[in-house]
Amino acid sequence: MRPARTQSRYEARVPGAGLSTLSMLEFESEGGLPMQSAPFGNALCKVARENPDVMAVSADLSNVTDISPFIKEFPDRYVQVGICEQALATVSAGMAREGDTVFASTYCAFAARRAYDFIYQAIAEEQLNVKIIGAVPGLSTGYGPTHMAPEDIMIFRGIPDMTIIDPCDGLDTEQATYAIAAYKGPVYMRIPRVQAPVILDQFDYEFELGKAKMLQDGKDVLFISTGLMTTRCILAARQLAKDGVECAILHVPTLKPLDTKTIVEACRKTERLVVVAENHTIQGGLGEATAMALISQGVMPSGFRQIAIPDEFTDAGTLPTLHNRYGLSVPEVCNSVRSWLK
Repeated sequence: MRPARTQSRYEARVPGAGLSTLSMLEFESEGGLPMQSAPFGNALCKVARENPDVMAVSADLSNVTDISPFIKEFPDRYVQVGICEQALATVSAGMAREGDTVFASTYCAFAARRAYDFIYQAIAEEQLNVKIIGAVPGLSTGYGPTHMAPEDIMIFRGIPDMTIIDPCDGLDTEQATYAIAAYKGPVYMRIPRVQAPVILDQFDYEFELGKAKMLQDGKDVLFISTGLMTTRCILAARQLAKDGVECAILHVPTLKPLDTKTIVEACRKTERLVVVAENHTIQGGLGEATAMALISQGVMPSGFRQIAIPDEFTDAGTLPTLHNRYGLSVPEVCNSVRSWLK
């Protein structure tokens, strides 16, 4: 006789958890925005058509790291190493030593925590041309601490000369892929899962490696954001505008090297509240980097706040539930800003 199924501690703590596997993996449409399919994978194919030295490597996660288009078009330029991110790093390093431009993809959590020492020594210290592509960044899966990567930026920021990219939508991801393919040296780039919203087409925007971009100006609040949270800040700014709150948005797709000059200049308008928003732990990410840049330049805004994942092991559950719980959803961003402006 089959024993009764016991209830998971996560299901007990998170309302709605377990109701939909898809809702634990994929974002719902962001505020009705159009969604772009495989922005990284399709951009990589375009790069590979022009450069025969481009290769791809994955660790048994090709179906969820957006390289399926590349595998289909270039099967002879793809290496599958199995469930072993240590091998992913060392195989990629060996291929790069032979002159290849290597795109190595896996979950952010596994790249940052499981393969860190191999990436540090075999790739970064040797300044090899390997692009580590991390899927499911921050709080973008509901599977809990085993698969979430809230601390990956903090981890990779500790590696000298490691370029770190966190694009916010499909357009940003596509343009960033072209840019890092042309750049010689190690890169860590976070990507959305297979589908990404498109929002930057509404602005005069073009990705530039190492550059932050002011998307819009506003006198009351300055959002400094990266990745998923730039999309959320744009949508939140539209809602806050209905309350008469004018929000500026500075998008920071490159976290290392950080465009400190642009960030500091944007914060010199000291009368407005500065809110740093990121899909990352409050420790060691864009928030701390921004605060350090401001302190070093003697710039003190009237208020400085962070929207980020708290420094704790997060729950498992559906993404809408988790984003509301940890303050990353558009309604919660608006609520936080309203409370800080009182």
